[in-house]
Amino acid sequence: MTTPYQQQAPQQYQQQGVASYISPIPVRKASLGDALASEWTKIRSVRSTVWTLGVMIVLVLGIGVLSTVAVSSSGADLGETPVLSLGFFGVLLGSIPVITLGVMTVASEYTTGMIRTTLTACPSRSRVLAAKAIVFFLLSFVITLVTTAMVGALQTGALDGVTPTGEDWLRATVGVSLYVATLGLLSLAVGSLIRHSAGAITIMIGVVLLPLVLAMFMFSETLADLQQALFEYSIPNQLGVFYDASVTPSGPSGWDPLWILLGVTAAALGGAFLALEKRDV
Repeated sequence: MTTPYQQQAPQQYQQQGVASYISPIPVRKASLGDALASEWTKIRSVRSTVWTLGVMIVLVLGIGVLSTVAVSSSGADLGETPVLSLGFFGVLLGSIPVITLGVMTVASEYTTGMIRTTLTACPSRSRVLAAKAIVFFLLSFVITLVTTAMVGALQTGALDGVTPTGEDWLRATVGVSLYVATLGLLSLAVGSLIRHSAGAITIMIGVVLLPLVLAMFMFSETLADLQQALFEYSIPNQLGVFYDASVTPSGPSGWDPLWILLGVTAAALGGAFLALEKRDV
């Protein structure tokens, strides 16, 4: 007697009396959209995302509010100092949690061995890394944008000073958010290359802080040019450009810091894609 499953089975299996089940669920090729959905589920369901972005929000908002209250209560005259520049210190410290999350988005899967499960579910390694990069970048950009906009609105409403122009608002919110999110994306690329959370985070913190610290202790005149270059291209100085609060009057200006960081990040991501394709997991 032939069963319904055998009627659906290929002829060679019917002849051997083997039943074959055909799933009613349609089978299709996996796409980038599927990888994005998977990475979004992972990044929003792990505690590290809540903690790191939560700390970032607390730092940006907290330092922004404290600086506003301090200036307002002291009655100090800001003069020509841009009101929005008071948000610089909060964003600088808030970038550290974003860097941490960028590294952990990739490196934590290598630490736990879950990267094997991820690549089994999605054999296309480049698709996996692209999905991680897109989801992380959009999430960090949106969170930073909302937070910096809130701080900027608070500062302009509570303090008397030079009224920010539309360009000032654009650079202090969208520009800063793009820069911080790209810095996190660079951390993701370093995490993919190093495959070790602590090591990659240490490297990125060194990239952010070490050039400025080294420049501060270069007292020899023979190192004057190197000192100036370190000041101009350090992450704090480039971030300060968006607030018109750079350390030096020379160096990158306007949107230049973002283009510089985008170039470095693109090179690092290219290396991460190449390494992921060539190395074993």
